Amino acid sequence: MTAQPPRSAPARPAPSVGYGADAGLVSGEAVELDVRAARLGSRVLALLIDILTQLTLAVVLLMCAGILLTSLVGPGAFDGATLRGLQTVGVVLVLVGYPVACETLNSGRTVGKLAVGLRVVRADGGRVGFRQALTRSLVGVAVEWPGLVLPLLTWAVGVTVMLTDPRGRRLGDLAAGTLVIHDRSPAGTGYVPTMVPPLAGWAATLDLTRLDDGLALAVRQLLSRTSTLTREARRGLTRSLWAEVAAVTSPPPPPGLPEWAYLAAVLAERHMRARQRLAATRSVTSTLWPELAPPAAEPAGAAPLRPAVPAPAQPAVPQPGMVRPVVAGSGTPNGSAR
Repeated sequence: MTAQPPRSAPARPAPSVGYGADAGLVSGEAVELDVRAARLGSRVLALLIDILTQLTLAVVLLMCAGILLTSLVGPGAFDGATLRGLQTVGVVLVLVGYPVACETLNSGRTVGKLAVGLRVVRADGGRVGFRQALTRSLVGVAVEWPGLVLPLLTWAVGVTVMLTDPRGRRLGDLAAGTLVIHDRSPAGTGYVPTMVPPLAGWAATLDLTRLDDGLALAVRQLLSRTSTLTREARRGLTRSLWAEVAAVTSPPPPPGLPEWAYLAAVLAERHMRARQRLAATRSVTSTLWPELAPPAAEPAGAAPLRPAVPAPAQPAVPQPGMVRPVVAGSGTPNGSAR
């Protein structure tokens, strides 16, 4: 017996992630989520909006409290200690209660985060609860903003932590086990099928009536992800899909080309026919309803064209000397019968 070399495990395909997906969140099905971690710039912008909101909220609370206390108790009924206690309660409500209430009730979004497109989530991607929101807020008020403990030093430490952390987390996020992500990701350019030149003539004769949208979508997804698949996985998926496409299309393709070339040609031909149908539909619509047609662009420097419509004829105004009275009973204007 001879020793056999150990079989190496096949390489797994790289995860298909979108543009800038760097949050590192993995779902329960072991699929990496296509989300981006929020960095310092977007978070500072959201913080500025939240500060303006908190100032507005503080002014409203102060006015409401003043009116209410004056109407119930009367002016001058509270001493200095009571007023300082009420001010402390108001500061706690604005600095702590505002972010905790917003993040708990609004799926991790304050007014600033909602405007910028950010969201607070747990480290596993789940929705934040009251405990995480309260921890983030308390740590933020103490050592970040406004920073009740050594403001300048804690500000420098907080900015350093955010810049050095791989996912841009601040001290409050590290303490609460949370993460701030972009809720609105930028849309990337979709895959556009291209025709393989040797197969252009064959593709023009294809019967694609039985090629449904689901199979075409599977072909599009495969061709757009070929760079993320291993050679074995790509070859197996391409052969499987080409067998399904060849069963519902005719005539058969010319031999000698790989399966991915046939799939690309079929998808490009289907895309081109869909564009032609759309153009024909728009042409018919613009003919039946011209108001829906977009205005044609005029060349630069050219005078605007005007339709050649004849000017309406002006009615002739009779002169005073040419008007003759009509005598009753006469057949002509001057009274003579003819």
